[in-house]
Amino acid sequence: MELRTPRRFRLRARWLAGLGAAAVLVGAGTWTAVASDGAPAVHRTDQVLSMDGARIDTSYFTAGSGRRPAVLVGHGFGGSKDDVRAQAEKLARDGYAVLTWSARGFGKSTGEIGLNDPDHEVKDVSRMIDWLAARPEVRLDAKGDPRVGVTGASYGGGISLLAAGYDKRVDAIAPLITYWNLADALFPDGVFKKLWAGIFFSTGGGCETFQKELCDMYQRVAVSGTPDDAARKLLEERSPSAVGDRIDVPALIVQGQTDSLFPLGQADAMAKAISANGAPVDVDWMAGGHDGGDPESSRLQGRITSWFDRYLKDDKSADTGPAFRVSRTGGVDSTNGRALLRGASSDRYPGLESGTTSVPLSGGTQTFANPAGGSPPAISAVPGVGGGLSQLSSLGVGLSLDFPGQHARFDSAPLDRSLRITGSPTIRATVSSDSGDAVLFAKVYDVGPDGRQQVLPSQLVSPVRVEDAGQGKTVELTLPAVDHQVVPGHRLRVVLSATDLGYASPAAPATYRVSVDGPLTVPTVSALTAGSTALPWWTWGLPAAGVLIASALLLTARRRTNAPAPDPALAEVPLRITGLTKRYAGAADRYAVRDLSFQVEKGQVLGLLGPNGAGKTTTLRMLMGLISPDAGEIRVFGHAIRPGAPVLSRVGSFVEGAGFLPHLSGRANLELYWQATGRPAEDSHIEEALEIAGLGDALARAVRTYSQGMRQRLAIAQAMLGMPDLLILDEPTNGLDPPQIREMRDVMIKYAAGGRTVIVSSHLLSEVEQSCTHLVVMHRGQLVQAGPVAEITGAGDTLLVTTAEEMPEPVVEKIAALAGIGSAVRTDDGLGLLVRLDGASTNALVTELIRLDVPLTGVGPHHRLEDAFLTLISGGSA
Repeated sequence: MELRTPRRFRLRARWLAGLGAAAVLVGAGTWTAVASDGAPAVHRTDQVLSMDGARIDTSYFTAGSGRRPAVLVGHGFGGSKDDVRAQAEKLARDGYAVLTWSARGFGKSTGEIGLNDPDHEVKDVSRMIDWLAARPEVRLDAKGDPRVGVTGASYGGGISLLAAGYDKRVDAIAPLITYWNLADALFPDGVFKKLWAGIFFSTGGGCETFQKELCDMYQRVAVSGTPDDAARKLLEERSPSAVGDRIDVPALIVQGQTDSLFPLGQADAMAKAISANGAPVDVDWMAGGHDGGDPESSRLQGRITSWFDRYLKDDKSADTGPAFRVSRTGGVDSTNGRALLRGASSDRYPGLESGTTSVPLSGGTQTFANPAGGSPPAISAVPGVGGGLSQLSSLGVGLSLDFPGQHARFDSAPLDRSLRITGSPTIRATVSSDSGDAVLFAKVYDVGPDGRQQVLPSQLVSPVRVEDAGQGKTVELTLPAVDHQVVPGHRLRVVLSATDLGYASPAAPATYRVSVDGPLTVPTVSALTAGSTALPWWTWGLPAAGVLIASALLLTARRRTNAPAPDPALAEVPLRITGLTKRYAGAADRYAVRDLSFQVEKGQVLGLLGPNGAGKTTTLRMLMGLISPDAGEIRVFGHAIRPGAPVLSRVGSFVEGAGFLPHLSGRANLELYWQATGRPAEDSHIEEALEIAGLGDALARAVRTYSQGMRQRLAIAQAMLGMPDLLILDEPTNGLDPPQIREMRDVMIKYAAGGRTVIVSSHLLSEVEQSCTHLVVMHRGQLVQAGPVAEITGAGDTLLVTTAEEMPEPVVEKIAALAGIGSAVRTDDGLGLLVRLDGASTNALVTELIRLDVPLTGVGPHHRLEDAFLTLISGGSA
């Protein structure tokens, strides 16, 4: 049941949901979606269908001609048919007749929300199948029996399973991130999942939009905090498990790993039941889920289409994928902050208990308390906002919280080898409670070598209710199903907490005593074949330079040898650009960059300036070999730039920030980055780069403790590793405050002082003016002017006085009162003074400044770069 929630609870699983149609046509409108790239046009017909007690809003999509199978696509809870329009159009172009609909109580459909009530929502689907059977475009297996599949995410996934159980005309299904037993999902082991349940009823529009029996059930359980038998029965009757023995059609089951609403155990139950009925079943553990993460939309939509091609079109050549696949995280893509994924697969579904390994635990018998009112609660997943936490946990970042005195913990020894958990760990424990019953929340942490940093995989926890525990009771605890790698040197920690934010704990205070009886049993699946990510896991933080290295490995030797020969005359010139041109994609006469030429010398700090759309970023991307020019040439130290050109090893770059592992220190992040380049450690010059960056003792601290300015400096240090002769910085001061900007300026000037060259693109004109020696001004893709800063800004009667430290206001007032001085005003950063001469000479001013003990670092003419820049671009050629 995917939800559309208020802001902070907004879920991200709406990428696959919605479809339907039904019995009596009430109103219709026909639309045509024009396809691109020669694909057939998609025709859409919107219509309202009359059902028992409701009017259901539908859309029908077709493309091409002839009879074809049909597909119904259901939407997520709180959504509508509009959420799945893109998927419906794609399926239509792939040769299906597609029907989408807004379920009762959602979108423009009327009626009460019944949580996929068999007497209402499921019957609506059967009537839509009746309607499809009468369409001339739809392929029939028999009169009144169309060849039809059903798919959808969450709420839509539940209806796909229920439709297959109640209507034998359904031929194949593809449910995503959904439930098998709704009672088990909301009342796991008799514990009320209060936050998710509350989100359902609040985002569904409140009690008045639901069937009365559902509203009464929710209010009763929410007040008591304990689900009763009637509540369980009501939800079980609306669950696919109620008709599990009837679902015998091919099923592609996709479940989310970052999902505290419908965890992997729900998919495990449906896979086992449907397989037992003799139907083909494939299981896919995707990276995302109701708690967020990567929805893998493109991959999964492709797999769903292949599934229907095989089982609806009878295409024996369709590749439906492996029987079991799990997406695994391999770090973070520094260009967009998203997790890098790879797949591991097997030719059979292993379940949640396969290939176990025993891990001994220590800890003895421990006593802890359930606080009065169950507050403050421990924190694991936070519905609707926990997706970031879940995704970060797969990258080694721990963000959970257990309060002292409210939990017991049992640790293993540090592991001497890597351990991949794939499934549900289990452990036996003896629990006693002075109140008779106990409610515990069990979880397994991955604990770092320091014993403090701990990661809760996917932020998942298993609630357990232990009844009649007054004299002690031994129970087997099944912990959350996850796919998680534990590296050597880390240990496993089992925590049993008395509270959890997402669940209802007993309101009465109680004291629990817990001991573990034996080792932690960990499921492993050694038969999985792992795929590869686009880049190895340790390339999480590679900026553009890392991309260039990867590109070099992928390019053929033939392409490299076809590059123009080096020009010996330019061997000492860091950069020469000649006639550089790049057109916009698909445009013959629109240019991002046009006939651009300039040269940069050693020791210069060159500012690349221009308004938005001037072509700065396109120029930098061509310079770094990320894209190829349509015309012209770029030479770095005499070598022509091509993707993967060896000379790019002399170029360092900082573009759009770098991705760092927050739990590692700054130094560890840089060392991992350098390992990714494959170059010898001694070539990194890491100490020299760090000295220039000036991070000091912060290098030993975790990056998550860094300010924005410190992160920027660490990113610059990363770009400086290997001490490249040419350093390219794209907006390095973004998000920094004035003191941090001043520090970044010092870093750039210091780096170039050693004879190296820096190119910086920035929109902060005042900063460029103070840090750059030369400028290239672009407008509409063309060069407007290039040269030294002083030459472009020009001279005037205002001098810029720079100082080693901020001048006190009384000193500034004394300077302003000097004879022949019109005014003296401090610059924004406080380390400069703009002095307007009114009769006095420059020499006289310098003499007076020395007399006043002003710590001078420079005196020169000042004309605001902003004025010069605006003048240049206002007259720049188009």
